[in-house]
Amino acid sequence: MKYLLFTLSLLAPAATASFAQNSALRAGAAAVNITPKLFPLNMPGGFSANLAESAHDPLHARALVLDDGAITLALVVVDNLGAGPDVLDEAKAIAAKATGLSPDKMLISSTHSHSAAPLNTRSEAATAYRKLFVEGVAAAIIKAHAALRPAAVGAAAHPLPDEVFNRRWYLKPGKMPLNPFGRLDTVKMNPGTSPDTLDRPAGPTDPDITVLSVQDAKRKPLALFANYSLHYVGGMGGGQISADYFGEFARVMPSRLRGDENFVAMMSNGTSGDINNIPFGVTRPPRAPFEQIRIVAQKAADTAWFAHQKIGTHRNDARLGMRQREVTLKYRRPGAPEIAEAKAVLAIKDPPAIERLPRLAQNYAGNVIKAAERHEGTITIIIQAIRIGDLAICGIPFETFVEIGLDLKKRSPFPQTMVIGLANGRHGYLPTPEQHRLGGYETWLGTNSVQEDTSVMLTTQLLAMLAELRN
Repeated sequence: MKYLLFTLSLLAPAATASFAQNSALRAGAAAVNITPKLFPLNMPGGFSANLAESAHDPLHARALVLDDGAITLALVVVDNLGAGPDVLDEAKAIAAKATGLSPDKMLISSTHSHSAAPLNTRSEAATAYRKLFVEGVAAAIIKAHAALRPAAVGAAAHPLPDEVFNRRWYLKPGKMPLNPFGRLDTVKMNPGTSPDTLDRPAGPTDPDITVLSVQDAKRKPLALFANYSLHYVGGMGGGQISADYFGEFARVMPSRLRGDENFVAMMSNGTSGDINNIPFGVTRPPRAPFEQIRIVAQKAADTAWFAHQKIGTHRNDARLGMRQREVTLKYRRPGAPEIAEAKAVLAIKDPPAIERLPRLAQNYAGNVIKAAERHEGTITIIIQAIRIGDLAICGIPFETFVEIGLDLKKRSPFPQTMVIGLANGRHGYLPTPEQHRLGGYETWLGTNSVQEDTSVMLTTQLLAMLAELRN
């Protein structure tokens, strides 16, 4: 039945709107500029300083608020590497006070742009930016809520396989370097493009761009909420802040749907923990700074348009629902041998001896010691499940592996399912148990910090939440 419903949606004519009597669905959308005003800022995402002196393009908080008369919920996308629960909870509290919207009915996700501004408080510029960020995210929700009007929604998906590549690879015999712990993993992240080194990818990709389209009572496009399982693209000019392809998609999309100046498009990050935009085994021609970002964004906008064309009917009687659960997870702990090895690595002070260590050995030795000294044994995170008519949305606060998203989509009781990563926080990478056994960057202690069966636990919980929403 699920396959039949999806097939019928593919055969449906171009989008129309259906406004049933006595229906109550309303929607509002808003975008607020959250570009830093103070520079320099140390952009996140690496092991060394990467100072930004200007902004190539603006950063935004983009919000969509939906209300069916019984429940009001907010979906927010922010241009950031990965905002933590503390800063997001602060923004939610401000928005809740101004609108009456419950914080547990808000999903705020980060795009994971590695060229976005940081939210730490180690400098005057970063402290000022945290305040601007919190107020901007809250303002986006408040403005979207104030803009609520009669609306109709529809959802569909269309594939864009050309720009997603699994970045974890098996290598040919003898080509695997030592990891930072002095051991050999089974697979390697970002192994380069040489065919002399590469064997095969260690996992799949999810090619689909899923869209939630919102129209007003006059069938004019009001908002488009999209989702793609692709990490940031990168390849920017040095020293400039950017929203990456997520921001460029939002800029281009209005022209695809003939949206006016009030139309808000947003692209959320899907399950892209092991997916990026590097075509391993292929030599891509050189790109100018920001060129690849524009290429991916334009293809994504085209694909979102094709998905939009598949929507048979926009409905204003779509039923809304939302569930939020707290899940307590155990932190990973290093054993005594790992702690002793880490202390020995950190004790090395001779520069030539340090040079002989595996790459990033001292960085990850430090992570081992931090994990050993952590006072807390557990962490409690939140996951969310949302129903918007026949579309389901799952929110997970990790850089989630694509296998997890594909599994949720396959087992979901809804015809369309969207899985959003870095939702309501950022707690590191989330591999599957199978990928944990293969090793690699995303599984190392410090990059991943929670128990190795976390993905199974969260998937079980989310499927139960989706079943509740479907009934």
